[in-house]
Amino acid sequence: MASTLGTSSIAFLPSQYLSSNPSIHSLSLSSGLSYGRKFYGGIGIHGIKGRSQFSVASVATEVNPVEQARKIASKESQRPVYPFAAIVGQDEMKLCLLLNVIDPKIGGVMIMGDRGTGKSTTVRSLVDLLPEIAVVAGDPYNSDPQDPEFMGVEVRERVLNGEQLQVVLSKINMVDLPLGATEDRVCGTIDIEKALTEGVKAFEPGLLAKANRGILYVDEVNLLDDHLVDVLLDSAASGWNTVEREGISISHPARFILIGSGNPEEGELRPQLLDRFGMHAQVGTVRDAELRVKIVEERGRFDKNPKEFRGSYIAEQEKLQEQISSARSILSSVQIDQDLKVKISKVCAELNVDGLRGDIVTNRAAKALAALKGRDKVSVEDIATVIPNCLRHRLRKDPLESIDSGLLVSEKFSEIFS
Repeated sequence: MASTLGTSSIAFLPSQYLSSNPSIHSLSLSSGLSYGRKFYGGIGIHGIKGRSQFSVASVATEVNPVEQARKIASKESQRPVYPFAAIVGQDEMKLCLLLNVIDPKIGGVMIMGDRGTGKSTTVRSLVDLLPEIAVVAGDPYNSDPQDPEFMGVEVRERVLNGEQLQVVLSKINMVDLPLGATEDRVCGTIDIEKALTEGVKAFEPGLLAKANRGILYVDEVNLLDDHLVDVLLDSAASGWNTVEREGISISHPARFILIGSGNPEEGELRPQLLDRFGMHAQVGTVRDAELRVKIVEERGRFDKNPKEFRGSYIAEQEKLQEQISSARSILSSVQIDQDLKVKISKVCAELNVDGLRGDIVTNRAAKALAALKGRDKVSVEDIATVIPNCLRHRLRKDPLESIDSGLLVSEKFSEIFS
C-alpha cells in the first residue's frame, strides 16, 4: 500500500479572503467544443461547435469544529519527517527539488546516486516546505475550485448544476508509489459489472488521482516496470490520466511533480524515459570526515527525540517556506534576455540534444532560480548553475567516453557564454 505524507486540510478559506478575491465567489468557464469526440469534464462526449459557460454562485466557507479537531489530531499523530533544513550537503539535489516546487512545470527531477546518501529522506522532508492549496472538500482529485481545467468529473457536474462548493486549505500531498503496484492501482479502475448492469461509470481513483496537484515519488524508479513508467511520464507531461476499459473511457486531472530516485548500479532508465524528467541530480557519498560525523550526530538526535529535533529547525524551515512562497509569487514576472535564450539553445544544439525539452526546461529552471534569489531577471550565473542538471541526462551515451556528461555540458557552456 502506498503511504501518503503531508498534512490534511485543517482550515477553511476565511471569509475575508473570499470577500477580497471575487474569483472565488464567481467562477466562469468557457469551453469551445468542436466536431468530434472531446474529453469534457473527464467523460468522452460528442460535441458541436459553440461555446458553453457555467459559473459558481458562491463557495461555502463554514468551519466544522469537529472536522477541524479531527484534522489537527491526525496531523499530530503522523510519522515525524526529517527537516529539510537539517539535510547536510547534497546541495545539487536540494536545489533541483526546490526549483520544482517553485515551478512544477519544470517537469520533476530524477535523483541518481549511491545507496545510503539520503535521497529518500531528502525527498520526503520536502513535504514540510510545501504550501497549502485550496481544494474542493471531499473531492478525490484535489480539484482546484478556481481552475476548471483541473476539476474532476463530479465537481464539474456540481458546478453545472449551480451547487455551492465547499473549499478547504490542504497541505500538498506527497504520494509514494511502491514498486509492486499494479497498473489498476496506479491509474484507477472501472467497475465493469456496475457499468453493464446499472449503466453507471463507477470509477475507483488510483494513485495518480491522489497525487493530483501534489508530488508523486517513485523510489528505485529504475526497477519499476517500464509500462508503469510510461504511464507516469505521460500523465506528468499531459496533466491528465485516461482510463480505457471495455469501451468505457474516463479521464481525470493528474498534474503532479514527478520525482524519481535510484541507484545506477541497479540499472539505468531508458534514454527516452530519462528525457521526460525535467532535471537530473547526481548524489555522491560525502567524503569529508567532519561532515560525515555531523550527519551521524544529527541523525542520532532525530532518532532519539524527533519532536525536539524538529523544533530546533523551526526557524530555518519557516524561512525556507517564506522564500519558496515569495519565489512562487514573483515567478511570472521574471524575465530572461533574448541573447541568453539564444545561447542556451546554441549549447543544446552543439551538444546534439534531441528535441526541445532541454531548451524549455533550462529556461524555466533559470527563471525559478532567479525567483528563489529574489530577482526579476535571469543572470548568466543562474544558467550556469542549472544547465548541467537540465541537459546532463539528455546527452547520447558514449561507452568510450570517460568524462562525466555534466562536465561536458559545463565545458560547452563556458565555451559559448564566454
